[in-house]
Amino acid sequence: MPSLSPASWRVPLPHTAAAVPVARTLVRTALAELEHGADSDTAELLTAELVANAVEHTAGPIELVVELLPTCCQVEVRDSDPAPPGDLVRPAGGEPDPWQEHGRGLLLIRALSSSCGHRPAGSGKAVWFRLPVVPAPRRPSP
Repeated sequence: MPSLSPASWRVPLPHTAAAVPVARTLVRTALAELEHGADSDTAELLTAELVANAVEHTAGPIELVVELLPTCCQVEVRDSDPAPPGDLVRPAGGEPDPWQEHGRGLLLIRALSSSCGHRPAGSGKAVWFRLPVVPAPRRPSP
């Protein structure tokens, strides 16, 4: 059962590739410790995509914000670049080239989250996604 009150974490991350596993671990641990009903594998994957994009495409500090709400898990990554991510809410052109190493992260976020977006945050932006709580499977009565 999800908690009736929200729980949240705000963690500064290093502006290096090491931020990705740190962020994944934080999200997985938060969901497991509070027995939250959002899918932790998907939350981890999408968090990794957001953090990797911030490390690759921005120059300044990165901050991870995780909120566990009764109906969803919201994860956002804040960075110092005010430019919005190009194709987060709408594809900019056709499908990504399957032979390219990059270009599928935002597609994954759009496809696997219940909602996603970006907004101004201080002198930069916050890029976020939400995952719904998935009800626990019911066991048949004996």
